[in-house]
Amino acid sequence: MTATDTRQTYLLIDGENIDATLGMSILGRRPHPEERPRWNKLLSFIEREWRQGVRGLFFLAVDGDLPASFVQALVAMGYQPIMLRGDGKVVDIAIQRTADALLEREDDVVLVSHDRDFAPQLQRLAETPERRTAIMGFSEFLSSELRRIPRVEFFDLEYDVHAFTAELPRLKVIDIADFDPLDFL
Repeated sequence: MTATDTRQTYLLIDGENIDATLGMSILGRRPHPEERPRWNKLLSFIEREWRQGVRGLFFLAVDGDLPASFVQALVAMGYQPIMLRGDGKVVDIAIQRTADALLEREDDVVLVSHDRDFAPQLQRLAETPERRTAIMGFSEFLSSELRRIPRVEFFDLEYDVHAFTAELPRLKVIDIADFDPLDFL
């Protein structure tokens, strides 16, 4: 690893994966703009949680017109949009390459995805003892391959990060100590 003056966190966002999980698995339809995560909350959450600067990289596949208003909003929030075009799963390929490149740095890494395709890269990142690694997503949809990686923290987008303005219709397992029957009556 090369030494850096200031350690930071790289937040790698697979926006398509989060949007698809939210739409198909939680809402059962395409999410409305107000139902999508408040992406700025991810940056501020991990900055507070890990007490260091965060560099947000938001990966997007662009197959036609550039989503200019969304890209401008990402830039205004402090993200670096990475717009990709080509054959195959371009977002996955780019995130995998970025994760591999981060092996040469001492920075910490948070992956925002549920996709098992990133398990080998996250495993290698987590094997560096002084590096913090984490995943953000919906706990019930996290791939078993990602879940099994040791030394990886997990932050739920709704319950930990509070990235939504309204409660989502999620099914969850409730610890008996937290069970309140009035929530269901």
